[in-house]
Amino acid sequence: MRAETQNIVDEIRQAITLLRRHFDWDQAIKRLEYLNVRAEDASLWNEPLEAQKLMRERQGLEEGIASVKGLTQALEDNIGLIELGEEEGDEGVIAEAEAALRSMQGEAKARQVETLLSGEADANDTYLEVHAGAGGTESQDWASMLLRMYTRWAERRRFKVEVLEVHDGEEAGIKSATLLIKGHNAYGWLKTESGVHRLVRISPYDSNARRHTSFASVWVYPVIDDTIEIDVSESDVRIDTYRSSGSGGQHVNTTDSAVRITHIATGIAVACQAERSQHKNKAKAWEMLRSRLYEEELKKREAVANATEASKSDIGWGHQIRSYVLQPYQLVKDLRTGVESTSPSSVLDGDLDDFMEASLSQRIEGGAGEVVADLD
Repeated sequence: MRAETQNIVDEIRQAITLLRRHFDWDQAIKRLEYLNVRAEDASLWNEPLEAQKLMRERQGLEEGIASVKGLTQALEDNIGLIELGEEEGDEGVIAEAEAALRSMQGEAKARQVETLLSGEADANDTYLEVHAGAGGTESQDWASMLLRMYTRWAERRRFKVEVLEVHDGEEAGIKSATLLIKGHNAYGWLKTESGVHRLVRISPYDSNARRHTSFASVWVYPVIDDTIEIDVSESDVRIDTYRSSGSGGQHVNTTDSAVRITHIATGIAVACQAERSQHKNKAKAWEMLRSRLYEEELKKREAVANATEASKSDIGWGHQIRSYVLQPYQLVKDLRTGVESTSPSSVLDGDLDDFMEASLSQRIEGGAGEVVADLD
């Protein structure tokens, strides 16, 4: 077998191994057998919500297991064809099998990414918050750049984006903002973007054209549906109202319609000013708070709470997940996975899939790595 072909075979085998590990293969087979038996029980539909949940799990397992089995069988079949072609000196058979393996290489990668997006809430819509770090105008401008980056990424995927809250900076940029991003697997794709993002550039606000380092944090949490119950009452929170901010003129609300809800026990705060009605903003803020509390529980169950809290603790040195350097060189580097891009302009225009796929893959291969500072 040619070296190039052997490399493709090794890559496909590695993908299959990772997929099997993700499924916890033996347990997945047993679970599917159990779900098949339950699906044949007529009494299952006495509780429709539970039945729908079970059927979704069954379908996901069926598709995943069939995909891995299909890849495994196709790989062995094509290896066998190559060996047969080599024995008989039939270059046509070899070429056909090699072409099939190259096609499988892309399919294996796609299947791996799809499997990565199989978490409990991955298919849901998502909220995305951006907060400027210390540094005034510099960090606030950087926060607005991140907001644009994620908006452009969502638009590339034809996701719908709604701005729920924006707190403008005094001179430029934003102090904070919250987006609602609607689309299949929106949360699954974005969930590993939570953390601190660092920018190094020649400041457009510095008359001496000095290099500045700015920080902003991103926080992602899923929209939850009515089947997920989060018990929280008004006695557990503090509700504040304030006047919505805006660009001036007719966009400025003259009443205290914006709403901020703070969960007293955890300190989690959410805000909404998307509507002119305080009642509608309050209802949306309650949805956001329940989603944040659910996301906290998800993180605990996914056993990544420690890394997540570390990334959330400080918007500054040593806590960043990704570094965007515009000066003195051009480089975007993810400090968890080592993935790099020498085209920051493309990344800031929404080209984020390589970074997201790598950080999602890392969860299969052993969890989030240590976040370290990247000092230049």
